[in-house]
Order: sequence, then structure tokens, then C-alpha cells
Amino acid sequence: MTDNAHPLAALVPAGARVLWVASSGGHFAQLARLAAAVDVDARSDWITFDTPQTRGASLATTPHFVPYIAPRDWKGVARAAARTSKFLRGRSYDLCISTGSALALGVLPVAAAHGVPAVYIESISRVHGPSVTGRALRRAPGVTTYTQHASWASEQWPWAGSVLDTWSSTPKLVQRERTARKIFVTLGTIRPYRFDRAVDAVLDVTTPDDEIVWQLGCTTRDDLRGEVHHEISPESFAKFAHDADVTVTHAGVGSLMQLLDMGITPSIVVREPGSDEHVDDHQRQIAEEMKRRNLAFELDLSRPSRSVLERSAHRTVLTA
Repeated sequence: MTDNAHPLAALVPAGARVLWVASSGGHFAQLARLAAAVDVDARSDWITFDTPQTRGASLATTPHFVPYIAPRDWKGVARAAARTSKFLRGRSYDLCISTGSALALGVLPVAAAHGVPAVYIESISRVHGPSVTGRALRRAPGVTTYTQHASWASEQWPWAGSVLDTWSSTPKLVQRERTARKIFVTLGTIRPYRFDRAVDAVLDVTTPDDEIVWQLGCTTRDDLRGEVHHEISPESFAKFAHDADVTVTHAGVGSLMQLLDMGITPSIVVREPGSDEHVDDHQRQIAEEMKRRNLAFELDLSRPSRSVLERSAHRTVLTA
């Protein structure tokens, strides 16, 4: 619990018993940040996926874990809805709130049908309009939807603030000029998408003198120097990022938020659906917004430049 400075805190009534719902990754990171900023009933609960991120999170209660739902996995959504119906028997909540993604589609309409006020906050990665999940929930009875971008707000999608408003970027007071760098590369864990273009771009702009730690997710490679991991704990993520001069990250909201909280201005690499790296272009959207706010710099995968890493190394992020 903090001082309620979160821009979306007004959506959660003080003392409410809340059912927090979010897929792991950026969706969970956004909702956990909101949950930490409000005073709610101690009997509030979480529904999410079982991952190192969610197991390691500092939550008021132990989450109720459900099986992972892949993007566009409608059978998984249906299974989550059935589990939610059973879960809600004998339980009462004042609010069910989610930041997505597919898990929200399986839980919020069921909660609303049980008489629980349901709120869906579209992810900050949706800069130009709602996601498939958001468009479906906008039509669901009893579900109220919000956007975090005033540019596409409407009567159906009111704007109540953005989590990105809590950070700003500034030049570092002390610049460390180095020929070799300690570099942490994190590509997230979204399944089943590889991200070889990002790996190749990093290889193009690094030297044998650089010390590199890789977190690759589904991208399997045998041509990498340095320390290689596929999944890491939140604690390891924080340690690798803290120790690095530069962090190169995919434009996943969860990774970006953790880095911003650590005061790190990352170099971002963007997964593109046309290259079979993600299901849609939401990483492109959040990347453009991050660059507009000077919170990150993009490593162009077609023309990668070492200068992008140096720009990241020379800036820090402040938290409001």
C-alpha cells in the first residue's frame, strides 16, 4: 500500500474486496502496481497464471493460479470461464478488475453475471485503440471499460489516467564512458514466438569485450557468447539489469515497467507480427509511446547501431 498516487487509484473504492485478474507479464505488472497503491479489504484475491513473475510478486494474498491461455486460445478462455464460475460460488466481491488479456475475457463476464461490478482497463500498450479482448469486453453486459490513452478516449472508453505518467527520463549526472559494456538482453517468455532478429541485431552491435547476459524465452541459439538463460526469476531479472550498463528488452510492458521502476532507460527491440514474433502490433504501439516520452530508445533491427545502446547508458528514469 502506498500513498494512492497511482493515476488509476480512483477506480478502486477504499476498503473494497477486490478480485484482481490479469495474465502474467505486462498485464500483471500494470495491475499489481495499481493494487499496491490502494487500500482494499484483506480478503481480496488474485487470479493469474503460475510463472516466476507471479510467484515472486509481493501480493497481499497468495494468487489462485489457472492454466496459461495463449493468444487467441478461445478454448482456454472457455475453460477459465468455467473455473471462474466454480471459484465464485460462496465468495462475494465488491469489484472485479483486470488489465487483460485473454484471462480477462474468461473471468470478467462471469463475475459480472454473478453480480460483481467488473472493470477492464486496457493495457498501456494499446496506444491507438482497444485490443481484441477489449473490443469483446466492451460488448459484455456489466463490464465497464477504460483506456490509458486520452487520444482515443470516448464515452465507451473513458480515460482515467495512465501508468506511464508516473515516470520521466533525464540525463545521468555522472556519465561512465566505457569501450566495453555490461549488457543484459531480455526477450520475455511469450510462447511460442521466437525473436531471432533481436538476437542478430545485438550480435551486430556488440564486441567480444562486452559482457552479455541473455534471457531468451522461446528463442533457442547455440551461437551466443556470454551467460544464457531461457527463463529467470524476478530477482535475477533485477540483478542482471542492475549490474548492466545497458538493458536491451523486447517491448513487453512487464519488462519495461520493471526497468523504469529501477531507473533504467532501456534500448527496446520490437516484436513484429509480420515476422511471426507476436500475435499483433501492440509492441510497436508501446515502443512509439515510450520513445515519444523519452523513456526508451529503439534498436532498429534492420539497421542496428551501437549508438542506441550508448544513449540508453547515459540516461536515467525518475519515478514520480
